[in-house]
Amino acid sequence: MLSVVPSIDPAVAQLAPGFRALSIVVQAAPITQAYVAGEALAKACQIVANGGPSWAPAHLQAWADVFRQFGAKPQRTPCSAEALRKRVLRDGELPSIDPVVDLYNAISLEYAIPVGGENAQAYIGSPRLVIADGSEPFDTMKEGLPAHEFPDAGEVVWRDDQGVTCRRWNWRQGVRTRLDAQAQHMWFILESLPAMPLEALTEAGDKLIEGLQQMMPGAEIESMLIGPGAR
Repeated sequence: MLSVVPSIDPAVAQLAPGFRALSIVVQAAPITQAYVAGEALAKACQIVANGGPSWAPAHLQAWADVFRQFGAKPQRTPCSAEALRKRVLRDGELPSIDPVVDLYNAISLEYAIPVGGENAQAYIGSPRLVIADGSEPFDTMKEGLPAHEFPDAGEVVWRDDQGVTCRRWNWRQGVRTRLDAQAQHMWFILESLPAMPLEALTEAGDKLIEGLQQMMPGAEIESMLIGPGAR
């Protein structure tokens, strides 16, 4: 299995004391039961419509507060979990994108937690969560064409040796490492703050692993808790 060892810069840990995340690495197998993802997504949308976990509002508010600390405006660029939730509350559902993406979006919605899914094979070096100096390239799409932009100095980003892989912590994913069902080596990161109970984070990770194993029997999966709040 491809090794993925994410790291968190101490400056980020100071910005968000108690931050902890589940890192899940997957050696994929053929998808034989894609319906698992669709069922999970439909169920998660219903959970959001019914209010979600009791701690969900506090967790999403905590993310908004952290975003403000590094200069982001959460009303305009919310954390990924808040963005998904707003779409479901507005439209009543979330359109299907890809079985693997649908599954991790379902976990994000059900547990009010930012969940990233990445093609681990596209990484150059290990993923690391850092405070950007503004010189790191980020590959994206503008008006349907490949483009590059740069984070703001002081912005929290995920990056590798080549550049930024996700801007504003978990707001927008880059194109280069984007995950889909064709990927052979997958990396998922479930990011939580202390407003979310640790047992809920563990449960979210277990449910993602269970869904992946149902969808692609034979997949090899490893999970690790990381971050200063991991103990």
